[in-house]
Amino acid sequence: MESLKLRQSLQVFACVPLVLSAALAASAAQAQEAAASTEVAAAETTAEMGSLEEVIVTGTRRVGLEVSESPAPIQVLSAETLKSSGATDLIGSLAATVPSFTAQAFGGDMANQTLSAKLRGLSPNHALVLVNGKRRHTTSSLAVLGGPYQGGASADLNFIPVSAIERIEVLTDGAAAQYGTDAIAGVVNIILKKNYSGGLVDGTVGAYKDGGGDTTGVSGNAGLGDENAFFNFTAEVRNHAASDRGGIDPRVNDPARLASYPNSNMALARGYPYLNHILGDSEYHLQVAMFNAGAKLGGIDLYSFGSYGKKKAESYENYRLPSRVSHTSTDSNGDTTKTYLYPFGFSPKEASDEDDLSLTVGAKGELAGWMWDAASTYGKDQIKVYTLNSANASLYADTGATPTDFYDGRFFASQWTNTLDIGKDFDVGMATPLNVALGIEQRRETYEIGAGDPASRYKEGGQSFPGYALTDAGKHNRDNYAIYADFAVSPVAAWQLDAALRYEHFSDFGSTTVGKLTSRYDFTDALALRGTVSTGFRAPTLAEEYYSATNVGPSTAFVQLPPNAPAAAALGLGDGLQPEKSTNFSLGIVAHPIERLTMTLDAYQIEIRDRVVGTGTLFGSGGSVNSPAVNAAIAANGNFLDPDVVANGQTGINIFTNGIDTRTRGVDLVMTFPTSYDWGNIDWTASANYNKTEVTKIRATPTELAGQPLFDATAISDLETTAPKYRVNLGAVWTYEKFAVKLQETLYGPSSEMESPDGGTYYENKIKATPVTDLELTFKPVSSVKFSVGANNLFNTYPDQKNGDLLAAYRADGNNSAVTIYPTFSPFGINGAYYYAKLGYTF
Repeated sequence: MESLKLRQSLQVFACVPLVLSAALAASAAQAQEAAASTEVAAAETTAEMGSLEEVIVTGTRRVGLEVSESPAPIQVLSAETLKSSGATDLIGSLAATVPSFTAQAFGGDMANQTLSAKLRGLSPNHALVLVNGKRRHTTSSLAVLGGPYQGGASADLNFIPVSAIERIEVLTDGAAAQYGTDAIAGVVNIILKKNYSGGLVDGTVGAYKDGGGDTTGVSGNAGLGDENAFFNFTAEVRNHAASDRGGIDPRVNDPARLASYPNSNMALARGYPYLNHILGDSEYHLQVAMFNAGAKLGGIDLYSFGSYGKKKAESYENYRLPSRVSHTSTDSNGDTTKTYLYPFGFSPKEASDEDDLSLTVGAKGELAGWMWDAASTYGKDQIKVYTLNSANASLYADTGATPTDFYDGRFFASQWTNTLDIGKDFDVGMATPLNVALGIEQRRETYEIGAGDPASRYKEGGQSFPGYALTDAGKHNRDNYAIYADFAVSPVAAWQLDAALRYEHFSDFGSTTVGKLTSRYDFTDALALRGTVSTGFRAPTLAEEYYSATNVGPSTAFVQLPPNAPAAAALGLGDGLQPEKSTNFSLGIVAHPIERLTMTLDAYQIEIRDRVVGTGTLFGSGGSVNSPAVNAAIAANGNFLDPDVVANGQTGINIFTNGIDTRTRGVDLVMTFPTSYDWGNIDWTASANYNKTEVTKIRATPTELAGQPLFDATAISDLETTAPKYRVNLGAVWTYEKFAVKLQETLYGPSSEMESPDGGTYYENKIKATPVTDLELTFKPVSSVKFSVGANNLFNTYPDQKNGDLLAAYRADGNNSAVTIYPTFSPFGINGAYYYAKLGYTF
């Protein structure tokens, strides 16, 4: 029976094409035996991965439920699955294997250094991340510069080393009533290794075919102790170089304009005419350590786990022309001299220095027949922000001197969560006992913005990224309390029922009650029907409520106005933010039509009311339609904008608001089919997602905006069409003796976004349906050594370039946006092929 359970579990794991590196753990003789027996191969996979439990802990609070028996859709990814994806980070590994999980390829400003991801096309804030079943804290970095990931401030998965992970359980279903009211799209539960002996050392190198993205990484994992007490420790160091995929900036390629620059021979500038490097990866250097520990003390199990990470990152901002920073001096004779700080112009960089910390301590046991689990988790993330290779133009003009590097301020976010869970089975005369799970949770959240140094705040501040002003700075907090209950039972052997109810109280948004009902009926061993209905209630994050800054470009200055700011009232938007409410439905089948073939098909609908989204750009000047109220709001908020931009460029406001209702409908399909032949094993996998979001209601535009739409065509398309309409993964892993080959073909459906230079004429940027091929070859000369070479995006596929008429319009106007030639919403990135090699040693 134990062997049967193990085999069923690992067949489900194969839903992401990798579990099959199983045969690599065996010697040549063992591999030949595995070729004749799938069950033996599964056992060898388990031995390679360590002590892999056959039960899931996500999706229900019922103990002992296997993946194949789950009433909710769950995909389980093993450590080997994640590693064999070839991705440079955990976000990329998940995106490569879960079709409904989409990773951000590029972000603006700080968002390019803290990329996020989303489930089922919703916001990153709609998916909850757990570690060992406990809530993971969020990043302090908020994505604010438009795009489909705007407003994202979720947990930063890159501070969790892949070598520390035993498996990941991805629940693609609403779970607000079970785990927290923000789990509208689903839950990502990361289960850490708890091996108490042995370990591994991994090394990797890689780079993009067309240059940049050079990556090196070393990680190690080791376990100590015995069955009564263990300590498992992981350390990782990873370095990633910047990439550049931008076009020519028209400002440096126009003879008429060149004549007006201080140094008309701009061709002497290094890298000319590719002087603007903003479109590409950021450079980062990451060090992270993580532990998982436990000990038995009498009848009580003590446990603790945590992580500490340090990351330094830099990313290019838009190139500035030589004339941007100048100083005019007058001598005693009245003669004037104009000097330029950067005769060939300059490319500022935004830099960050980030510290991320998490610690959980807890205990569990049994008392009077009740299983109990008490835990306390603290997590924090702090990011210090800098602008490098820049200047304060006004300070230089006024004084003839300016720093070139600035400290812009800091973000700080923390969560302290305390939980108590209890559970017990009651015999109620049904096919299974009634499992009753009860719990309470208390959480304290803080969010803080610290001001920059005086030079970074002088007038308009440093070029490309001004320091956070005193009016931006502030510390905010809130408390949350929750009580929840879960009841699971099988009235008859073939029928599972699970009902959850959760009450939450927020100190800033009041109280709510949400629920979930899940059911599954197994008609035969080969066919089961499952479905859920649930409600959700997501309170806006503190960052969405209170983030405030001025975002600038060479000819733009847009203020991110806090929804609670008094100045928002001048725009008719002074009512602040309210919680989102959601309703989820799903219906699916689990089928085993032939031996060893497993198939799941789940359809879903997610309705979100009063969704928190960023407005389109509300222009004060420089747009096709301008509003004096916008400029008045900027002044009332205390923001000082670059005088040159005010006179010649575009100014405006962005703000988060409950402005839209959406409905998302989709289907998830997962199929696995392991096969065995005399010449090896082949495990076939197919998974797919179809997803469509529609805006069903839009908040009326306040009259103060003088006819500007509150949500322009860009903002609407970011919600509706930037995610691929569908995605199909087809994978096969062949293993024979010391060799393995993994091949995955991914078809990304079409996606698009509307874009306008000034809010007038809109152009559609389209990415057609695109296949991308991943390949990995593995050789295992001895049981403890494994060498792999591979390619993500083997054939160097790029997304379609932006609309040609749009780029032509930018170039004709000399607009630096013409350098962004690839759509940044591309689901498979903008860098082309990535080739890599890996070497692993286990002991």
